[in-house]
Amino acid sequence: MTLPETQMADRILAENFQTLFDTVQRSSLFSDSKTFSDAITKVSLAQILDSYHQRKNVADFDLKAFIEQNFILPAEQASEYQSDLNKPIQQHLDDLWEVLTRQPSTSESQGSLIPLPFSYVVPGGRFREIYYWDSYFTMLGLQVSGREALVESMVNNFAHLIDTLGFIPNGNRTYYLGRSQPPFFALMVNLVAESQGEQVWQRYLPQLEKEYAFWMRGCEELSPNQTVKNRVVRLPDGSILNRYWDDIALPRPEAYKEDVALAAQVQDQSPEEVYRHLRAAAESGWDFSSRWFKDSQTMQTIHTTDLIPVDLNCLLWYLEKRLQRAYELGGNVLLANRYEEKAAQRHTAIQAFFWNEAAGFYFDYDWKLKRQKDNGTLAAAFPLFFSLSTSAQAGRVAQVLEKKFLQKNGLLTTLQFTHEQWDAPNGWAPLQWIAYQGLKNYQLDALATRVKNNWMNNNETYYAKTGKMMEKYNVLTDDISAQDGEYPNQDGFGWTNGVYLKMKE
Repeated sequence: MTLPETQMADRILAENFQTLFDTVQRSSLFSDSKTFSDAITKVSLAQILDSYHQRKNVADFDLKAFIEQNFILPAEQASEYQSDLNKPIQQHLDDLWEVLTRQPSTSESQGSLIPLPFSYVVPGGRFREIYYWDSYFTMLGLQVSGREALVESMVNNFAHLIDTLGFIPNGNRTYYLGRSQPPFFALMVNLVAESQGEQVWQRYLPQLEKEYAFWMRGCEELSPNQTVKNRVVRLPDGSILNRYWDDIALPRPEAYKEDVALAAQVQDQSPEEVYRHLRAAAESGWDFSSRWFKDSQTMQTIHTTDLIPVDLNCLLWYLEKRLQRAYELGGNVLLANRYEEKAAQRHTAIQAFFWNEAAGFYFDYDWKLKRQKDNGTLAAAFPLFFSLSTSAQAGRVAQVLEKKFLQKNGLLTTLQFTHEQWDAPNGWAPLQWIAYQGLKNYQLDALATRVKNNWMNNNETYYAKTGKMMEKYNVLTDDISAQDGEYPNQDGFGWTNGVYLKMKE
């Protein structure tokens, strides 16, 4: 076939597969929409689709049997691991690294999985691939465990993704190619620099630049009449900050049925707008939370792309500062000064748009309504983590954290009870670390120690009962596990293990 004929055949194949995919996902054949998204074909997709169209209207057609005959369905490897409760928790975690480590892929037939050239650690449970922001917190524990080579391998995998795709996707799956996750790559490189020296910044400079270009794409197209493009927003004072986004406005394949159902319930937005907000929330890593809801309570009011998040912009400030340092090390004064200026402008904007003097706390900013959100979240700890706050601001944030967020078993993620997993009563390891380290940066050691002890005691209590480390925890009580979300609480679990070991260090 000629190239146009090949492209037409590929498009027809994709459209026919979408019909099968839609049928399977709507059928509730699998309790988790991610299961079929991760399946691998046993024969060519063209053969499967030809067989499907011949058999689907036959009276005794069994969809489940057809799928099992033609696809290899994934197994949850980490969940099958049986821990030994006689082992101390640190030995358990060291052993678990081997269970969660995946080797480079040599097979061409991996379904939606994007092959990676180096070894990596997955979170566990249904998460059978690498995840972007999870990996930083996992690396903290690998570093403590003396596995610096594996840390470097994971950084090199992310560099490979940037080189081949132009950015780091949510995870190494083809269905994640429309979005990224919180940009922790520069922090990962810093872990390598801690053991190998500052020359590391020169080694990864091309990838750091591409990461920055991805987040700033469309910035040059902004004008006084066009205030938003992709992930960048120009504010009334001329400041440029960033939001979460996704380049695709379709249901997420790994949550297909749920997304289609939600879009059907929303009256004041098109399905495409709803899908974009859902995907942008997934890019944030906080999927899902009242943080992204207009009414702070219901998913039907999700408006993620209307919001400028404080944590994202702190992370991008850090990336700008690392680019500045990389160019300084290379003797490029012009570019070093350019990134120093960008970072200074962003720092000023972070203080201007996110800080609320009356509340003594940082809040996300609604660029459409031109005002701050009024629901506080643990993202307010990010300016402390990056030492962007004044001492007075840090002290006031600490007061709010202590009074409203700190509970028996750690810090709440938000103060809202919504049945979403990134809301009360749940706490998450990465945010415990961000808050703990942020408090330490300002010598707020007594509160930092309480945060650490409450969280680690929670981990230890649950491990003693079950032999498991979980994705998230109920911080109000240890009698009931973490609540709600799109899927059951997962065990494994990469970032929980990493933060525990780093706090224990």
